[in-house]
Amino acid sequence: MAEIVRMPKMSDTMVEGVVAKWHKKVGDTVKSGELMAEIETDKATMDYESFNTGTVLYLGVQEGKAVKVNDVLAIVGNKGEDYSALLASASSAATSGGAAAETKAAPAPAASSAPAIDTSGIKAEIVLMPKMSDTMVEGVIAAWHKKVGDNVKSGELMAEIETDKATMEYESYNTGTLLYIGVEAGKAIPVNGVLAIVGEKGADWQTLLKAHESKGSAPAASAAPKAEATQAASAKPAEVASNASNGRVKASPLAKSLAKEKGLDISKISGTGEQGRITKVDVENYKPAAAPAAATSSKGATAAPIVLPQVVGAESFEDIAVSQMRKTIARRLTEAKVTAPHIYLTMEINMDKAVEARKSINDISPVKISFNDMVIKAVAAAIRQNPDVNVSWLGDNMRRNNHIHIGVAVAVKDGLLVPVVRFADNKSLSHIAVEVKELAQKAQNKKLQPAEMEGGTFAVSNLGMFGIDEFCAIVNPPNACILAVGGIKETPIVKNGQIVPGNIMKVTLSCDHRAVDGAVGAAFLKTFKTLMEEPVRILI
Repeated sequence: MAEIVRMPKMSDTMVEGVVAKWHKKVGDTVKSGELMAEIETDKATMDYESFNTGTVLYLGVQEGKAVKVNDVLAIVGNKGEDYSALLASASSAATSGGAAAETKAAPAPAASSAPAIDTSGIKAEIVLMPKMSDTMVEGVIAAWHKKVGDNVKSGELMAEIETDKATMEYESYNTGTLLYIGVEAGKAIPVNGVLAIVGEKGADWQTLLKAHESKGSAPAASAAPKAEATQAASAKPAEVASNASNGRVKASPLAKSLAKEKGLDISKISGTGEQGRITKVDVENYKPAAAPAAATSSKGATAAPIVLPQVVGAESFEDIAVSQMRKTIARRLTEAKVTAPHIYLTMEINMDKAVEARKSINDISPVKISFNDMVIKAVAAAIRQNPDVNVSWLGDNMRRNNHIHIGVAVAVKDGLLVPVVRFADNKSLSHIAVEVKELAQKAQNKKLQPAEMEGGTFAVSNLGMFGIDEFCAIVNPPNACILAVGGIKETPIVKNGQIVPGNIMKVTLSCDHRAVDGAVGAAFLKTFKTLMEEPVRILI
């Protein structure tokens, strides 16, 4: 029986994924555990292994296109199986750019003791347990936020699911009435197991569930969708160009949203999708007709004392598609800034001895030590003496971490990544130097794995190499603190009653005031300042 393969949630911040490469095409045989595609998330490009065995009947999008989490990625089933009714019944089916197999008339099935169950008339949909991390096998329902009979809307919080890495919120991708809950709170469901059923009130969810469990769902009314598909395939270009029927514009929700953002009249855009449906690509490629230039009026050509020369120029702009990474940065930092009350603590540090120490260290070190490496080591040592900054705000409780994992902000082409140096307090300066260089290179090449960006307990962001004197960074939850490091600047200072040149570095500690008070942050900075001004202490 054909099954819909939905876009999995491959990270806790993933909203949609871009198919970087298909490793299977329509008609190919795929086995469970076999590499099916490479999917670009907001953090990395990851391999997607199939959970199904059969023939690839349908691919939801072409390479380079995005699919929202839980939308149709592909359909896998028996060779020659008619999947059209299954695709039509999926409320979130991705029709843009799909590649479908040519379905042939199937012979009449032989008499069977277990007849196929007709689910075509049931207006409900099974919600499966999503894969919320690359290592997730099952999820435990920590709490249900909806009960049977409640109305649920797309985007509404439905449940809290505990994975192998964190407890995450699950937002519904369906709108309707919650008809069935797979398990009670505290129980586990395997990935792709039945989480819930959402649909019209009074829908026959028992039959739908029975069909899913027996894998015997065979919608009886498959001939009509097949005929529609044939008709769409033979439609002429002139017919495709007309996308409005009875005043209704055929367009995907994403295309409508994008057109609204750009201020475009979507009814004037020609669709290239199925039956003239307008897709995201159509909106992005649409060029509105240029308005005729206003003719210069001759009425104003009266005698004037000064005639200004005509300035030649044209207003122009370019709309740039927002990457997955940039979308996630925007969403995460907005949430952090709005929900976490920030407090900022700034301190000046005399770096004279640190400059001398670095020069001496690099004379004998097998690898080049940077000031940023010294900062990471000093931060880890300061945290060990001030563990109250190494915390996470979890709402009803606060977690104080006994281990020290330092997140290091790395600027990349599309935004910012924060790989993590684990157990930084136990590593030497040369070890940290090598590891940070490797992580930064992986970040630039988009080769970082989610595991290399997870688990940070404290973060460091350094813009000193760009000539920035000081700045305030935004806390990256679940961390409660981030240290913003400025550049080292030669500044007049007072030393022993004399004004002398000195190397000054400014740092600003941003704290989530729910978890870290000003006095706690100040104590950390005092320790950090001592370590940087007497760098021999970080080597002990």
